[in-house]
Amino acid sequence: MCNENSTWGAPRIHSELLLLGYTVSETTVSKYMSRTPKPPSQSWCTFLNNNVRDIAAIDFFTVPTATYRVLYVLVVLRHHRRKIVHCNVTDHPTAAWTAQQIVEAFPNDDAPRFLIRDRDRIYGSSFTERIAKIGIEEIVTLPRSPWLNAYAERVIGSIRRECLDHVIILNERHLKRILRSYLENDHESRTHMSM
Repeated sequence: MCNENSTWGAPRIHSELLLLGYTVSETTVSKYMSRTPKPPSQSWCTFLNNNVRDIAAIDFFTVPTATYRVLYVLVVLRHHRRKIVHCNVTDHPTAAWTAQQIVEAFPNDDAPRFLIRDRDRIYGSSFTERIAKIGIEEIVTLPRSPWLNAYAERVIGSIRRECLDHVIILNERHLKRILRSYLENDHESRTHMSM
């Protein structure tokens, strides 16, 4: 069964054997399964673990205001300590503005080697050129795959749950003040130790 169905794991083969009337434990099935060779290149998880000190992630999220305007918040996160390095707000994000935010996030030659981002149209050619001049290699995630930028997505979720779900945002200045106080609290009271 294992050779004919290479994508099946031990639980699936075990349940199929039970349906056929064979009583055998799942550990016995996994013991006698033929092993598939390891892939020639490292997996995504291995890449992240090997380069965690040299990785940063960026992502945008939107915040509606009381006057029905939509504000865009950029979050820049270092993977090593899962600490927010930079956060800024705008109502009209452009590639040039986003590139300038990366320069402000890493001013003193401490730029990471890799920058994980999604396929948003906000990151245009001027953003890509500016990042390349700094010496950062972009890693663009696959379409509709937020789990590939999981640390940034988790930070955004935390900001929404702990901060923005409890207030009504009035304008850009109000949102910046709330995010600044949240980040001060975040940097002072949390350990920022990655797993």
